[in-house]
Amino acid sequence: MTLRDEIREQPAAAARLITDQADAVEAIAESLRERPAGHVIIAARGTSDHAAIYAQYVLGVRHRLSVGLGTPSIVSLYGAAPKVADALVIGISQSGASPDIVAVIAAARAQGAPTIAITNEPGSALAAAADRTIALGAGPERAVAATKTYTAELLAVAMLSAAITDDPGDHAAVAAIPAALAAVLELEPEIERIAADQAATTRTLVIARGYEYATAREWALKLKELAHVFADPYSSADFQHGPVALVEPGVPVLAIARAGAPERDLVSLFARLRTDLDAELLVVSDHPAALALATWPVALPGGTPEWLGPIVSIVAGQLHAFHLTRARGLDPDKPRNLAKVTRTT
Repeated sequence: MTLRDEIREQPAAAARLITDQADAVEAIAESLRERPAGHVIIAARGTSDHAAIYAQYVLGVRHRLSVGLGTPSIVSLYGAAPKVADALVIGISQSGASPDIVAVIAAARAQGAPTIAITNEPGSALAAAADRTIALGAGPERAVAATKTYTAELLAVAMLSAAITDDPGDHAAVAAIPAALAAVLELEPEIERIAADQAATTRTLVIARGYEYATAREWALKLKELAHVFADPYSSADFQHGPVALVEPGVPVLAIARAGAPERDLVSLFARLRTDLDAELLVVSDHPAALALATWPVALPGGTPEWLGPIVSIVAGQLHAFHLTRARGLDPDKPRNLAKVTRTT
C-alpha cells in the first residue's frame, strides 16, 4: 500500500464513516442537546491539530461555541489540570496513542466534563479514556504521511455539526462528500503537471482564510514532511501583516480560495500579489475570479458548501505534495526522520 493508494481510498473511507458512525454521532449530538456545552477544548498534535482548527471554525461559526485548542503539556509535562468541568473536551488522534492527548482527556473526564475521542483506533488508550468515541474506520494507514485519516477527522467533525443542527440540507451536503472527493481525484493529471513545473521549488508560502486555514496548514505540513520544502502557512489576514515581505521570485504562493465569506478579500490579495509583486500563484478554488488570477489554476468541483470545503480541498494539496515530492527525486513513501506513530509526553 503506497501513499498514493491511500490518497485515492478517501472517497470509500468517507462513505464508510458516514454509514458506520451515523448512530454514534447522533448519540453524541443528543447528549450535547441534553447537556449543552458552554465552550469546547480540543487536544491534538500534528495533522490532527489541523483538524482541531477546522473544528474551531465549524463549531464557532455554525454553533456559536467558543473553541480553544488545548495545551497538552500543561497536563502531561507540568502536572496541572485546568478547570474544564463546564466544557466539552475532545481529543483527536489518528492512533489514539499519544500519552499527552490521552492525559488531557483523562483529566477532563475525572472532573466530570463530557469527553469525546476522534480516532482511527477504537481500541486505543484515547478511546478508553473518553466517554464516547467516533471511530474513523479509515482502515490501516501504512504510509507515514496521514491522508485518509485526516479527511476522516474533518468529516467526523462535520457529521457531528450536522447531527447537532439536524438540518436535512446539512445531512445531504455531508452525504455528498464521497462523490466530491472522487471528483477532486480526477484532477490528478493536471496537478502532476503543475508539480513538475515547480520541481526546483525549495520554499513556498501557503495561504487561506476561514475554514480553509486548516487546509493551508495541512498542505504546508505535507510539503515539509514529504517534499522537504520550507512551506510557511498563513491566514491571509496575518500574511498581510508582515509575511507578505517574503514574496519574491522563486517562492511560489499556494492558496486555497473557496467561494464564501473570505472570497472578496482573497481575490483582492491575489490581484495585488500578481500585479504589484509579480508573484507566481497556485490557486485551488471553485471561484472563477480567484482562478483567473492564478499562474497555475486548480478548479475544484462546485457544489460543496464552504463549511465542508476543507474536506475536499486538501485532497488537491495532498496530490500536489505527493507529485512535487516525486518531481524533486524523493520517495513519498519513505520520508526521512519520521515514524508513523509519534508519542509525545
